[in-house]
Amino acid sequence: MPQSVWKRFVASLIFVALFPPVQRADAAARPNVLFIAIDDLNMNVGCYGGGTIVRTPNIDALAARGVRFDRAYCQYPLCNPSRASMLTGQRPDTIGIYDLQTNLRSTSPNVVTLPQLFRNNGYFTARVGKIYHYGVPREIGTAGMDDPPSWDYTFNPRGQDKIEEEKIHVLTRGTGSTTIGFAMAWLDMDGTDDEQTDAIGVTHTIELLEQHKDKPFFIGMGFYRPHTPFVATKKWFDEYPLDKIKLPDVPSGDLEDIPPIALTIRPPNYALSEKDLKDCVRGYYASVAALDAQIGRLMAALDRLKLRENTIIVLWSDHGFMLGEHTQWQKQLLFEESCRVPLIIAAPGRGGSGNDRSNGSVAPKPVELLDLYPTLIELCNLPKPPQKLQGRSLTPLLENPAADWDRPAFTQVTRRVEKRLVMGYSVRTDRWRYTQWGKNAAEGQELYDHQTDPAEVHNLASDGSHADVVARMAALIEPHRAEFLSNRPRPTAATTRSTQPSSR
Repeated sequence: MPQSVWKRFVASLIFVALFPPVQRADAAARPNVLFIAIDDLNMNVGCYGGGTIVRTPNIDALAARGVRFDRAYCQYPLCNPSRASMLTGQRPDTIGIYDLQTNLRSTSPNVVTLPQLFRNNGYFTARVGKIYHYGVPREIGTAGMDDPPSWDYTFNPRGQDKIEEEKIHVLTRGTGSTTIGFAMAWLDMDGTDDEQTDAIGVTHTIELLEQHKDKPFFIGMGFYRPHTPFVATKKWFDEYPLDKIKLPDVPSGDLEDIPPIALTIRPPNYALSEKDLKDCVRGYYASVAALDAQIGRLMAALDRLKLRENTIIVLWSDHGFMLGEHTQWQKQLLFEESCRVPLIIAAPGRGGSGNDRSNGSVAPKPVELLDLYPTLIELCNLPKPPQKLQGRSLTPLLENPAADWDRPAFTQVTRRVEKRLVMGYSVRTDRWRYTQWGKNAAEGQELYDHQTDPAEVHNLASDGSHADVVARMAALIEPHRAEFLSNRPRPTAATTRSTQPSSR
């Protein structure tokens, strides 16, 4: 064989090895995916109950057609680490991301992300708005920290909430923050919903659904609200008059048995007045209600285009959000309100989803956002990615939400103590939440019994009568800590910095 021909032959073999042929199948057998990401949504959603006054009829209707996961938890209560973990199927310790600055490709350059896997297997993939991390509101209208290999197409909406940002009522700048991305801030805007960033994103998503309805797609619609600043048009604020807003009941002495390292908001409640705090809660509620209306537009478009019966709908939030519980606000905390997230999956042919079921199904066991990656590739019959997925497919719970499920959920967060970076790990089972600060709980520990204390008011970690529970829960953390660290990439400079926000 001539040398030139031999070289071309070898080159072709290398190309095929590096870039295998796209695996395609009959489009009718390949369900679409509408991936709805919500920024900072806690459990103030109608179908989750809990005494909330927020009305979310469209999210509730989606839950009625799918499976609502009652105890779903993020892996890190901060946008970038949470999203990077879920979208790679690996825990924060494995990908080495704990802050807002580290791009996942800097620590895991060869990882195949969830949407990238769909793209590699013949799906049209598109991102509208925030799927990977953005600094909100600073980076609205830009690509943020997007991942180009994940998408065929992207769109970055920008509306009046960003254009008229100077009108926002800013009450604090947040601890160490120079922007309003971590501020207590709100605005009841003039104008119409159609002018808002999220509505513009939904309009564009509907156009993509219309254009690509005849071939398999993975479309991510990423909402920016209810992330602070809490912005919605006046009509949504009018739905929640200030005199109807209540702040959490924080018992006297509630903070006394909580390790200081667990708290981030000092002084308590930012030392704001009761009215200022209620204004922020009102703004949050209004933002959630406005968001729900936009989800209604998406669902109506799916019905109009007759896409419901071949489209998996996933609605999730990157983490929870505290609204004054324990006098704490926002995120980066290991309490239930910060770690627990709404998660709804409506998958055709799974769990009886569809118009035949009016009340939906509820899966009560603890699950993790990490479980979404293996769930979607199983539902869509895709091959596994090259990296080890650390979640577990939720398909057994889609088939039978009451099925046996014995996996606890893990959430972690970092703290800077003098010059040391301390990790807090929290594990949630059906009954208990146990949090360990530092190796062997050197910086403190917490134990809460959700059977009798769902508000996590009484820390039982130092109660000798619960020593066996503490030991059992601590034992759950240790093997996972070792597993995480055994796969952990070498830390970059960014991962060794304080995780307190400074610029986003």
